[in-house]
Order: sequence, then structure tokens, then C-alpha cells
Amino acid sequence: MVHVHTLEARRPRRADAARNFDALVAAGRQAFAEDGSSASLEDIARRAGVGIGTLYRNFPTRDDLIETLYLGEVEALAQAADEVADLEPWPALEAWLGRFVAYVGTKHALLDGLNRESTVLLECRSIMLGAGEPLLERAQAAGDVRPDITIGDVVKLVSGVAAVASFDDDVQRNRVLGLAINAIRT
Repeated sequence: MVHVHTLEARRPRRADAARNFDALVAAGRQAFAEDGSSASLEDIARRAGVGIGTLYRNFPTRDDLIETLYLGEVEALAQAADEVADLEPWPALEAWLGRFVAYVGTKHALLDGLNRESTVLLECRSIMLGAGEPLLERAQAAGDVRPDITIGDVVKLVSGVAAVASFDDDVQRNRVLGLAINAIRT
């Protein structure tokens, strides 16, 4: 069953409309990455090479655009879990958590301005936890991760470290993340 809250379900069927939708999503992702939650809708339309009317036809409100971008990030995170599933249990979990860190950075830029009552956010949380849980369980079954750890624990731990803004550089952030991730190992 396809959820209403998947990127593909939101994408228009007509080829030209789908191209505009894809261009707006790509431009929105770039604008929010560069400008954070203050990204301008006019700038996003310009980057996508479409008029503001086309943006509003696809995304009637700012929240519609942000939800769609967020959904795309969560779907990419779920896809990343599939892509690492053939690795050994610990490297698979570690690789997915690396992708999760990138997601956390994007998530903050997107969620700053979003209405928290969104049903899409709840569904995204369940997609994300559902993607990581089998990787965690495999690592636990292999004896690599403590048995008392839940996917919720891991997500909160990594999110907390990834969200800290006071790192001197990426090297320090990655070192501290490594310390955090190693805390769940047996």
C-alpha cells in the first residue's frame, strides 16, 4: 500500500509537471541547506527555473514544501538502510548512522519552521526508526551491540551529538560521534 505521505505519491504524473516538481524539490533542498529555515520561496522558484505560481501550485504552503523535503530526506535514510544491509552487522549499523548524521543536519534546517502537528512528521519518525531497527537488531544478534539498547536510544544519542553546534571542525564532530557510537558496543 502506498502512503499518501510518500514523495512519489505527492509527485505529479504529467511529465512536465513532474520535472517542475523535481526541480523545486532539488532547489528547496539546496536553499534550506544554505539558508536554513529562512530560505526564501521566491529564491527556490528562481533556482528551479519556474515562476512563483508553479511553486504554489505544487506546494500551496511553506509547510507543504518543507514536509516534502523532509519526507525525501527520511526516504533517503530508509534507502540507505537497504544499501548497507549486506555489510557485516556492525559496519552496516555504523554506515547507516553516518548517513543519519547528515540527515540530522538537514532535519534541523527544515524543522525549524514547520508546524509540529504534522502527521507527516509522525509517519517519518516511524519510517526512520523502522529502517534502523533491523540493522541494530542484527548487530545485537551478532554480539556487537549491547542487548539493552533500543533504536530510539541510538537515534537520540546520535542526534544529540550531531546537533551540537560548538565543534571546532568536522574532524572533532566525527571523533565525538565515534565515541558516542562506540558507547553502544559490547
